[in-house]
Amino acid sequence: MNIPLLKKALSNPLALSGFIIIMVVLTLSMLAPFIAPYDPNDINVKAILLEPSPQHWLGTDGLGRDVLSRMLHGGRISLLVGLVAVGISTIIGVLLGSVAGFYRGWTDTFIMRLVDVMLSIPSFFLILAVIAFLTPSITNIMIVIGLTSWMGVARLVRAEFLSIREREFVMASRTLGAKDARLIFTHLLPNSLTPIIVSAILGVAGAVLMESGLSFLGLGVQAPQASWGNILTDGKEYIQFAWWLSLFPGLAILVTVLGYNLLGEGLRDALDPRSNACK
Repeated sequence: MNIPLLKKALSNPLALSGFIIIMVVLTLSMLAPFIAPYDPNDINVKAILLEPSPQHWLGTDGLGRDVLSRMLHGGRISLLVGLVAVGISTIIGVLLGSVAGFYRGWTDTFIMRLVDVMLSIPSFFLILAVIAFLTPSITNIMIVIGLTSWMGVARLVRAEFLSIREREFVMASRTLGAKDARLIFTHLLPNSLTPIIVSAILGVAGAVLMESGLSFLGLGVQAPQASWGNILTDGKEYIQFAWWLSLFPGLAILVTVLGYNLLGEGLRDALDPRSNACK
């Protein structure tokens, strides 16, 4: 993905909006230790369930903790889980999809049947079942989400390899004696990067939602460590009179997921020649 194509993608207003949203969220999350007004785990019994005010911009929770500080620190956890989980799923999907698309035959059949079996099981319930047998932690959440989310990437990479492996430049390299590893890493994989990148960006949004859902159910990031999901969980107990505890983490999840989706769709429109040809 070169600079001109990236500029073309960001010329799309929706993609640019998504890029700006993601940069703002990432910047705020990375700077959380420096810009958070309070310690996110600092309990203050004199400030329980205070409404948003100049002292506490987003109010306080049932233990008197500052919601803004917990939101900033929680963003680091939610985004870390999303990025690492997508990294794991992308690596697995690229490896299996490459092997299936390049070698075809019984290897392709075996991997694709494995993909079909995994897709036949609802991902969220599969993750719930696995997490139920493990100790809920950030590391376990990232690994489990990554290990149960690679199927779409594998199918995408396989389809790209099946298309590219029959092109003239690949046939010429094979004729000149290029080995399989060289064909895969020098010719096939670089020409498949665009859809992989788009898929990974869209996958981060799904992973953030998955982590938030697990934390909301009490199976994700555990207290006192903050994530948007467990902040939302804390708010459900006071939803009738402490609206800010549910509104702000919900908006953070919504805006972040929207940003990744806008950027992913914008990159797809700009970098996919088939979509450009249809316009």
